[in-house]
Amino acid sequence: MPWNTLSFRRRPAILVALIALATPIPTAFPAGAESAAAATGAQTMHATGTFDVKIRPLSLDGPASDDRLGRMSIDKQFHGDLEGTGLGQMLTAQTTVETSAVYVAIERVNGVLAGRRGSFVLHHRGLMTKDGRSLEVSIVPDSGTGELAGIGGTLTIEIEGGVHRYALDYTLPGAP
Repeated sequence: MPWNTLSFRRRPAILVALIALATPIPTAFPAGAESAAAATGAQTMHATGTFDVKIRPLSLDGPASDDRLGRMSIDKQFHGDLEGTGLGQMLTAQTTVETSAVYVAIERVNGVLAGRRGSFVLHHRGLMTKDGRSLEVSIVPDSGTGELAGIGGTLTIEIEGGVHRYALDYTLPGAP
């Protein structure tokens, strides 16, 4: 059954399986981010915590409309080393094979990280096949604003016992 507005309500387990059970790809910064961090002397820092998330189906209109495609809103509240909100949208696609699906999402995070206030954008890429799952979430280069300008890094997500946890490995110019 497809991931559209109707099927999402009937089959949330597929979306949860893709996001919740995704095997994170080993932490790696986007191309060029490691060399930029080295050039500025920035150290990789680690932030952890939990988040609450609401994912709601949205209409998918126009030429891209297909019963195997879906569009969702993302509404998060981060707690822990990152305190703030995340708002974004997700596009999903399911194949004729029930265990295969993909999603991409863009999410703007606003909040306080390591005592610095600002925002940045996360880019999600999730893939589920019969052989396994992968999830990459990276900070979009040059998306940081305010005191988070210049931030780069990756975020991993783990869901256990209904609790959503994040781990953010990042660099931030001028941070210890």
